[in-house]
Amino acid sequence: MERVRQLASHLYTPQGSDALLRKSPDDVVITLAVRSPLCKARKGGFKDARTDELMLEMFKQVISQSKIDPALVGDICVGTVLTPDAAYHARAASLAAGFPESVPVQCINRFCSSGLMAVTTIANQIRSGQIEVGLAIGVESMSENPDKGGPQQSPLISENAASRDCSKSMGWTSENVAEEFIVTREEQDRFAALSFQRAEHAQKSGYFDKEIVPFTVYQKDPKTGERMPVVVTKDDGIRPGTTADKLAKIKAAFPQWGNATTTGGNASQITDGAAAVLMMTRKKAEELGCTVLGKHVTTSVVGLPPRIMGIGPIYAIPMALKSCGITQDDVDLYEINEAFASQCVYVLRTLGLPRLMSTGVQLLWAIP
Repeated sequence: MERVRQLASHLYTPQGSDALLRKSPDDVVITLAVRSPLCKARKGGFKDARTDELMLEMFKQVISQSKIDPALVGDICVGTVLTPDAAYHARAASLAAGFPESVPVQCINRFCSSGLMAVTTIANQIRSGQIEVGLAIGVESMSENPDKGGPQQSPLISENAASRDCSKSMGWTSENVAEEFIVTREEQDRFAALSFQRAEHAQKSGYFDKEIVPFTVYQKDPKTGERMPVVVTKDDGIRPGTTADKLAKIKAAFPQWGNATTTGGNASQITDGAAAVLMMTRKKAEELGCTVLGKHVTTSVVGLPPRIMGIGPIYAIPMALKSCGITQDDVDLYEINEAFASQCVYVLRTLGLPRLMSTGVQLLWAIP
């Protein structure tokens, strides 16, 4: 009878959450996930730091924190949005940090999801057998490279209404979502206040300390202009004591559009910072003695009308769940990019997500 049970177990193919929890030597696992402090653009701790300097420090931290031979990395993918000549900077910074010339570097840009797409790119390379170990980086300095809006379009393209919308302000899309899906100013302020309160609690309790690595950058002396090294260790966008009542007093950021419910208090700030994820096969992680933090299972990407771009999770989340063979209730925790409270309120309302990231913080971690 025992032999029958053994044979039956070999024939059984795990489904749904059982399949996700099963361990395989071919799993794409995460062995390091770290980030810099995230600082206000033009005002915060990284306001004088160049993008390539943020890249350099992130690469150095990966080598230091992972303690693996950097020559083992089969590819590096850097997600960045506004950095001119990003591929030049990324390659040069990786070499300056100590990665050997044999380790290639590529860059990817999918606007605010560029860092996540870097993770997906590396995960897919590992899953396909092209590499065993890979590094995904996300980096942006909106102090050095502020968003100046969409480029001028050829008349051949701008004849299409949706094409014209591609160059519109993100604030415009937030107002479109709020107006079209009836998300009130009060709802947005309540959501934003909760996000700030959770972030404040998380920072004070030391929750972020395990993921933040100290960043040494250069700041200018306001009197002499001399650049001096400083160490930045904490996010500086958190607003202690934020309440919905206080947010309600902030003026509309885009009074020219919609119902003018989007403000500097219920929309994400612009930010400087970087993050990194080191991935490899489970087999390689065990061989190197690396701690497995989790595994990459799937990524779903979906398009929607540019005028309401923020509601993408409504379509992407069900697609990802379906590809994994699990249900919404199987997930213990959701984290959604909070570009604007308007889109978050609508996404949560529509999907009925029961467990959102308890530390909030996306509104202050910000864009891109």
